[in-house]
Amino acid sequence: MEEFLSEGVAIAYVVFEPREQDRNEPIVLVHGFASTHAVNWLFNQWAKTLTEDGRRVVMLDLRGHGRSQKLYDPEAYTFGAMADDTLRLMEHLGMDRADIMGYSMGGRVATQLALSHPERVRALILGGVGANLLAPTALMPGMAEAMEAADIQDVDDHSLKIFRGFAESTRSDLKALAACARGLKPSFGPQDLARVEAPTLICAGTRDDVAGDPHPLGNLFRQADVIDIPGRDHNRAVGDRVFKQAVLEFLAARP
Repeated sequence: MEEFLSEGVAIAYVVFEPREQDRNEPIVLVHGFASTHAVNWLFNQWAKTLTEDGRRVVMLDLRGHGRSQKLYDPEAYTFGAMADDTLRLMEHLGMDRADIMGYSMGGRVATQLALSHPERVRALILGGVGANLLAPTALMPGMAEAMEAADIQDVDDHSLKIFRGFAESTRSDLKALAACARGLKPSFGPQDLARVEAPTLICAGTRDDVAGDPHPLGNLFRQADVIDIPGRDHNRAVGDRVFKQAVLEFLAARP
C-alpha cells in the first residue's frame, strides 16, 4: 500500500489499474466500520470485478482503520473529515471525478462527499445501506462501549458482539474504533438526500437488520435504483454476485 497525508493524517491506499481497455471511469471504494479496504473489497474480489470491466479502482483505509493513522480523539472522526480524506486522495491521484461506492459506514461517507462536492461524484453506490441511514444515531447505540469491553464475552447485545468479533478478526485498534464510534454523528435527513445530484444505486441484503429496508430511500434521492440482495445479512451481502452484477449494470447505464 501507499500513503499520503490528508491535512496531516496518514491515509493508506492502493490503486488497481484496469485489466481491459481503460474506460477512463475510475471508481473509489470506501469500506465500513471496523473493516479495511482488503476485508471489504479485496477479499471479496471487487478489484477483479471492476478492473476486468475496464475501471481504475482506488481503495483506501479510512482514518482509524487498517493501515491508516489511528486517532483517539472522537472529534477527529466526522463524516465530513472522512469525506475530505477521500476527496484529498482523489486530488492526490489527479482524479477530477469518480464513481464513489461505499458500504455501510462507507456509504455515509460517500453520501457526504456527494453532498459536499457534487461536481466530483459521477455516480453514487450505497451498499449495506437502508432506512437506518436516517436513524438518530450514526452507529448502533453502545458501539463504543462494545469496542472498549475488556472481553468480547462482556458484550451482552448480540449485534454488538458480532461487531466486536469482527473488529477483533480484522485486528483493529479497538481504542481508535471506540473514538470513531463516539465521534460520528447522524448527519442526514430526507432534505439532505434530496440534494444528491448524482445517480444513485442502493443495495442491501434482505436479512440486513443493520442497514434496514433500503426501499424507503428510493424516493428520497433525486434519481435512485434500489436492489435487494436475496438472503444476505449485513456481513455477507458485500461480496454477493447479485450486488456485483447490479453495480456493473448501473455503471454501464448511468450517464
